[in-house]
Amino acid sequence: MTYRDESLWAEPRTARLEQSLREFLEVILLTLILFFTLRAVLINFRISGTSMLPTLRDGEYVFVYRLAYWRHPPQRGDIIVFRYPLNPKRTLIKRVIGLPGETVSVHNGQVYINGQPLPEDYILASPRYTAAPVTVGPDEVYVLGDNRNNSNDSHAWGLLKQDMIVGRAVFRFWPLQRIGLIPHPAYPPPFNE
Repeated sequence: MTYRDESLWAEPRTARLEQSLREFLEVILLTLILFFTLRAVLINFRISGTSMLPTLRDGEYVFVYRLAYWRHPPQRGDIIVFRYPLNPKRTLIKRVIGLPGETVSVHNGQVYINGQPLPEDYILASPRYTAAPVTVGPDEVYVLGDNRNNSNDSHAWGLLKQDMIVGRAVFRFWPLQRIGLIPHPAYPPPFNE
């Protein structure tokens, strides 16, 4: 009968187990760091409703760039996600139309900026409502849905404070057949910045 010293085998096996556990914990920690870093920069947002037709459809998912306005203010045409001013627990998605210092109005089926008609080839249909002229204050924007006649937006509840903005929608990732960058309109003078 041969005697085998188990202590010779126990130490390497314990060391291997500790090393494997340490590597597993490092992978988990790195994954968590990457996840929270990405969440600080990008969040996903599900389109709910038809207010942004035809640009965005109900059930689509987009990435929202949270740091979009750290260096510069929103620009006309940006599609933004923001906390709804009448219920900040809700988030909405709309297009920036009016910028600080501009006067925005809607009449005769047209949006006007400082009395000039805004060219919009991205809307579903011309607005069938009238919105009295309003001057956008500092740190505010005027937002409208692309489906002008079916959108809860600035024409209904007023101006949006820029500190309510969560970020800019930049990329559609679902459904796969519509994957891609979210288009930004090119406005002619005097509307381009």
